[in-house]
Amino acid sequence: MKKVLIPTIMLSGLSMSSFVAGDYIGLSIEQMQFDGQPGDLHTYRLYANFTAQTDQLNAVFGDSQSDLYIRSTNGFYQNPFGGPTSQSINPAFLPLFPSLYWDSWVTIGSEDLIGNNMLDIGIDWEDFESGGDIENDNGSWFATPDDIQVLAGSDLRVLVGQLTTYGWESNVYGIINLQGKVGDFETFQARDQYFSAFLPPAPGSIVLIGLAGLFSRRRK
Repeated sequence: MKKVLIPTIMLSGLSMSSFVAGDYIGLSIEQMQFDGQPGDLHTYRLYANFTAQTDQLNAVFGDSQSDLYIRSTNGFYQNPFGGPTSQSINPAFLPLFPSLYWDSWVTIGSEDLIGNNMLDIGIDWEDFESGGDIENDNGSWFATPDDIQVLAGSDLRVLVGQLTTYGWESNVYGIINLQGKVGDFETFQARDQYFSAFLPPAPGSIVLIGLAGLFSRRRK
């Protein structure tokens, strides 16, 4: 199954001079186009970006201090053979049901269930699975520091989700909060991380941005 990538543009509020052994530098969005995907469906992948291969994304969360939301102006495409997280994507089904490739889901690093140890707690997925938004102020999806999927690796980024929406006029956007480890395994939290895919009214050039919001770091 072919996928075409449109280059990502990422804007970050963090200074390059702050990098030491590793750092979180912001979110980015990449547009995907799978072979056979209908022209009215537009798929984006959201990433957390880092500066060292050993940097980690351990959790995406919402709490009473910083709630989490992921929205689309025209709703999200949801495949009946998928689910709200990458734990529901069975690669054995993909050749049989190609439309599963562009299902909408969230994750920590993994795009299917193989070797995927991600868990979630406190999040009601019902609206999202019906094509609506994710809204939460007391929940998380996460993986432990021992799980290889949390590592930035050679791409220096960790996949956070795949989001498919309807039509060029639809915007995918949201605010999420992140926790992980950077540098000498120093725990960080990055709150109020805003992202948005600004779409033109017709196919053509596209600007995709990820903006870093409030960033805080704390020692273990």
